[in-house]
Amino acid sequence: MIVSASNITKYYGSFRALHDFHVEIPEQSIFGLLGPNGAGKSTFIRILNQIIFSDEGSIHIEGEPLAPKHIARIGYLPEERGLYKKMQVGEQLLFLAQLKGLSKSEASRRIREWLTKFELMPWINKKVEDLSKGMQQKVQFIATVVHQPMLIILDEPFSGFDPVNAELIKDEILQLRSQGATVLFSTHRMESVDEICDHMVMINKSEKVLEGKIDEVKKRFKKNTYQFRFRGECPNDLHIVSEEKAENGYRDLLIKLGEGETVNEFLTRMLPIGDVGGIQEHIPTINSIFIQAVKEDLRITQIQNHHA
Repeated sequence: MIVSASNITKYYGSFRALHDFHVEIPEQSIFGLLGPNGAGKSTFIRILNQIIFSDEGSIHIEGEPLAPKHIARIGYLPEERGLYKKMQVGEQLLFLAQLKGLSKSEASRRIREWLTKFELMPWINKKVEDLSKGMQQKVQFIATVVHQPMLIILDEPFSGFDPVNAELIKDEILQLRSQGATVLFSTHRMESVDEICDHMVMINKSEKVLEGKIDEVKKRFKKNTYQFRFRGECPNDLHIVSEEKAENGYRDLLIKLGEGETVNEFLTRMLPIGDVGGIQEHIPTINSIFIQAVKEDLRITQIQNHHA
C-alpha cells in the first residue's frame, strides 16, 4: 500500500471533522475519496499533505511514517486553485517545479513538454491573469504533476473544464497511472468515479461508511433488477420499478425479479406472452450508491478484496 491511514481523528474546536478514519490506498491505483460537503474529505487531504495534523492516529507512506520528506513526492491540486495571477505562466511553473526539487534545466524541459501537450506554449510568457479559467486550470494541473510525484492528490480536478478539456485531463490521469503513479481523487462528479476509479472510500459525517473496489461495491448494492425490453401484456405480478416507451411498440422496463427467481425462469414465463427485445442486469451507478449511502447514513460496510 502506498498510503495506510489508521485511527485518524481531527477536531476543529468542538466540531469533529474526522473520527477513527481508516483507509489503505493501493499503489498504481486511482482511488476515489467521496462524500457530501463537510464529510471530512478535505480534512483528510490536508492531513496527508501535512498542512494540518490529526489529533489522533497515524499515516504511513510506503511503510514509513508520514514525514516532511514525502512532500516532494506528492503532487496536490487543491479545490481552491492557488496560482499567482501576476506571474508569467512559464516563470510560475519553473518556480513551483524547483520547489519540488527539480533542477532549472530539467524543470524547463518538462514544462515545455506539458505546455506543448496542452497547447499552451503560445502563452508561456503571458501573465496567469490573462488566461481563461480553463487554461489556468491546465497550468495548475501541470504544476501538480510536472515533478512526477508518486502520489497525486486531485481535489475536484474537473472544476472549470468544458467537456472536451475534462476528457483531456481524464486521459492524462489514466496515463499517469499507467506510468506508475497513484491518484487520490476527490470529486462530486460521480460519473468520473464510474469511469476511471479502481477503488473508493466514502465518508459521511466524519466517518467511513463504505469502502472497496468499484466493481465489488456495485455488486454489494445490486437489487436483482434488470433492464427488460418487452412488447406485450405484462402479468399483474410483474414488479415494474420504472418504464419508458421504446420504438416499434416495445417498452423499456426496469423490473425486479421475484425472491429466488432466476433470469431463465423469468424469460420462460415471459416468452410465450409477448416479444422479448432484450434483458440485461441493472448495475447501480456510483452516483445512486452515493445517494443511498448518504440518505441511509450507512455505518461501516466494508468490502474487502480477499485476493489482494
